[in-house]
Amino acid sequence: MESMVLTAKIFEVREEVSLATIAAKLGEFKERQLVKEEDREIELLTDVRDIHAGKDYISGIFSRDKLVRIKQRGKQLPIVKTIEAYVEFRNRGDKILLTIAQEKHFANSAATTLSNALFLNYKSIVEAYIPPENMQQIHESNPEGTKLIWFDQVDIPGVDKLALAGPSLMDTALYQEYLSHGKIWYIVYTTRTGGKIIGLTRNAVVTAFTKMPESEFIDYIVTSIFPLIR
Repeated sequence: MESMVLTAKIFEVREEVSLATIAAKLGEFKERQLVKEEDREIELLTDVRDIHAGKDYISGIFSRDKLVRIKQRGKQLPIVKTIEAYVEFRNRGDKILLTIAQEKHFANSAATTLSNALFLNYKSIVEAYIPPENMQQIHESNPEGTKLIWFDQVDIPGVDKLALAGPSLMDTALYQEYLSHGKIWYIVYTTRTGGKIIGLTRNAVVTAFTKMPESEFIDYIVTSIFPLIR
């Protein structure tokens, strides 16, 4: 599957659990919801299919049905739309990280659903966290490749965010000044190898602005983004 823009969000599993247990529970997971639509009932399913196990990962396709209405000759007709996301639990050694390849709102919802399915609560799968100093490292190791930086937690009264873009990114003094007043929340940069344009937030939302297969995008996340996560 190829797309012009790919997005994923990374989460952390906070429970002591094996990948084998996760795989078994994912295989059993299926949620059904009945929705009444005039004189009939429509079944909406949420499940994980195509589960694969590797040495240090479990992957699958998370699918959720959604009822949408389309206009047809003056009437609103209900149809079932299925939204899918590639999900991968990977053992990094010190923790298990979950990558969900979808936009962040769907990824958040899917992570909550999986947490409840696997651990019977909504708090066992949480957002991954990239420390501000690791965000700085991305820019400072290759400033020529940075395209945009957003700073948050700004201590200047009346200012919520600061941004650097274009020629300002090469102004070391301005960068240091902004860094003294806030923390890097979002950065868009070009990778040293391959020249991929990547966007990254501190809560581990990854966006690939360069066209690539989803499998290559996931490989990049595992090799280059996972090491940044605390």
